[in-house]
Amino acid sequence: MNSQLTTFITLMCTSGVLNLYLCCRVLMKRHHYSTIANFFVIYAVSVTIYCFAAAFGLAATTLEQMKLSTIIQYIGLPFSAPLGLLFIMKYLGITIKKKTYLALFTIPIISLIMVVTNDYHHLHYRVFEVDPNLGAPFIYMEIGIWYMIYGSFTFACMFVAFLLVLSRWGETDRAYRTQLIALIFGQLVPMLTAFVYLIGLTPPGIDPVPMILWVSSLLYLWSINSSQLFKIMPIAKDAIFNSINDGVIVLDESDRVIEFNNACEQMFPLLTRSLFGKGFDDVWLSLAGRAFPFPLSHVAFKSEIELVVNNSKRVYQIRTSALEPVTNGKGMLLIFTDITEVNRLQKKLEQQAYYDELTEIFNRRAFFTHCEEEIAAAREASNPFTIILLDIDYFRKVNDTYGHYIGDRLLVHVAKVCQAELTEGMLFARYGGEEFVLALSGRTIEEGQIIANKLRRKIQEQPLLIAEGIISVTFSSGVAEAMKTNEETLHQLLNKADQALYAAKRDGRNRVHIYTENLL
Repeated sequence: MNSQLTTFITLMCTSGVLNLYLCCRVLMKRHHYSTIANFFVIYAVSVTIYCFAAAFGLAATTLEQMKLSTIIQYIGLPFSAPLGLLFIMKYLGITIKKKTYLALFTIPIISLIMVVTNDYHHLHYRVFEVDPNLGAPFIYMEIGIWYMIYGSFTFACMFVAFLLVLSRWGETDRAYRTQLIALIFGQLVPMLTAFVYLIGLTPPGIDPVPMILWVSSLLYLWSINSSQLFKIMPIAKDAIFNSINDGVIVLDESDRVIEFNNACEQMFPLLTRSLFGKGFDDVWLSLAGRAFPFPLSHVAFKSEIELVVNNSKRVYQIRTSALEPVTNGKGMLLIFTDITEVNRLQKKLEQQAYYDELTEIFNRRAFFTHCEEEIAAAREASNPFTIILLDIDYFRKVNDTYGHYIGDRLLVHVAKVCQAELTEGMLFARYGGEEFVLALSGRTIEEGQIIANKLRRKIQEQPLLIAEGIISVTFSSGVAEAMKTNEETLHQLLNKADQALYAAKRDGRNRVHIYTENLL
């Protein structure tokens, strides 16, 4: 064996040993690493098989030994490139589906079968024999049709892996660029060597790729030691960006759309990548059918918007966030959070808390909450403020005669008749039982009396129609106006209205009384 062959075998064995060492090291510490380590172990195993088999091939003395060595090489060689691509994809956080595995391993499996059975069809190697000039273990070969398919596929896997890593350089923090350097050159070195080999610029009969794979191994080892490859990785922007449940649209400094995530695409089905580079105002007009309701600025804000998407009404909370300080002019984020269900639940809880379940008007709690605010505002503006208490006459008799179901219908009927006569700014609520209350901001007691009598007449004119016949309805009212000379409380004002109501009941019902000092 000449010194040149010894050098070739030494380099191949060095590559094999280094890859075997990497495989064992990562395998033993895989529990300390992320799941990407498993991909690297399988990749390193395929490269190790390839390198050692290539070294054994250079020690062969017969054609049968050379063929056997080649078959063993193909147990690892055709799988190393797609495994390397899978390793890179996993490292970058790219989703790997089952069909991806099938697509990547179909050609390697066929290639292994082709090499094993090549003597029967010669589709992989048209000619595979001992070099007539150099002798064993140098090989003279002429590639077949399948070799061209396999070679193109292998080169494509390495090239795609290289481009994927290179594309993440700009968005990767400096602390992690050591890892990218190792991955970039780990793919580039064997790819360039394979290309040089295929165009015939290397020593004849020798595959130079396994002789230089030790370089890639050293790069990986360097990255593991210097930047904790497998342990601390730069999680890919896409993996984070597209895993966010909120929809995100990224605008550049000119408010043009430059990116959006999967969640945003699901929220707005008309949002496609063909809209990249277009102004956000135009994009939003095409998505929502109307102009964006808020001014775009680099000052963070939060608001809500209601849209119809896929014939369904949705409510979104919109937040903005500057990508960089305003002076750098680096664009902004628009973040959309679907709060439809939260909004629906909030309205339901509000309905339960502030609305009477039977009549669907304000309940006592809501009345006090709003009325306290209104009476305070009226005092501050020196405006009159009047309260009317309304009580259905002989309501208990209705319940006793017709039952509670009809009694409930009567309450609903009265509430609807009153609501139909009220105008904006009047606060109407069910006060309790058969009592209702009406707050009139800006109205005097005389105006309150007029309104109360109007409601009384409307109720009297519109009896409740039931299957059993007609139920005539009347009610009595007490009207009181808040005093301007002192800090009279709402409860005191309601007590005055209640005294007036009691007087109306005492004097025969179906009438309106106003509160006066000598009422009782």
